[in-house]
Amino acid sequence: MSEIPKPMQMRIKSLETDIGYQFKDKYLAIRALTHSSYGDGKKSTSKRDLRDNYERLEFLGDRVLGLLTADRLFALGIGSEGAMARKLNALVRKEACAKVARKANLGAYLLISPSEERQGGRDKTSILGDVCEAMMAAIYLDGGLKEAAKFYDRFWKHELANISNQTTKDPKTELQEQVSANGFNLPEYHVIERTGPDHRPIFIVEVVIDGLGKAQGTGKSKKDAERYAAKHFLDMNLLGQTPSDG
Repeated sequence: MSEIPKPMQMRIKSLETDIGYQFKDKYLAIRALTHSSYGDGKKSTSKRDLRDNYERLEFLGDRVLGLLTADRLFALGIGSEGAMARKLNALVRKEACAKVARKANLGAYLLISPSEERQGGRDKTSILGDVCEAMMAAIYLDGGLKEAAKFYDRFWKHELANISNQTTKDPKTELQEQVSANGFNLPEYHVIERTGPDHRPIFIVEVVIDGLGKAQGTGKSKKDAERYAAKHFLDMNLLGQTPSDG
């Protein structure tokens, strides 16, 4: 680590203690922690730019995270494909990744600009979710899938156990119950597009709740598309409103 300044070396050493992994290539760890705002207006003084940001790593980490989550859910025997897909989505979404980032204390090690820090960047869900995925990729590249899996099992263990023990209610049922409880008309589902060959169709369905809003979902069947539309509507968190007079 001769090219890396001493304070940065200490920062990485502390990070490694928190995440339970020691990097062979410390630059991977630095890159995974570097927000695009870091070092704005400064010139690099190193042959290897310490200010390379984590965006490419984030792309890879998202796929590694998806693979590990799918593998764990499959091994647990989580119901049907649809049930596994819903649980997977819950475990890899940005909010879940940000929660893991907070557990791992990644926000404390982020390299961000002073202006981004003043805006609360170290605890922004969007940034923490991204840096969590980037860290997953960095560990995967540095130590392989086995080490990435150890990181996953350490920090997703609680979330995986929680979601595995939940009985996943069908989103259409949940949406209908919430709509009725809040005094709105029942949801209406409409197929707005069907593409693909007959043996592999893709449906786009829109769910509409009069006086409240609408959302779309895409699926390999009309039923799946309706479920995803209902899930997306639920994710919009609109059901605390009161019915409109019109």
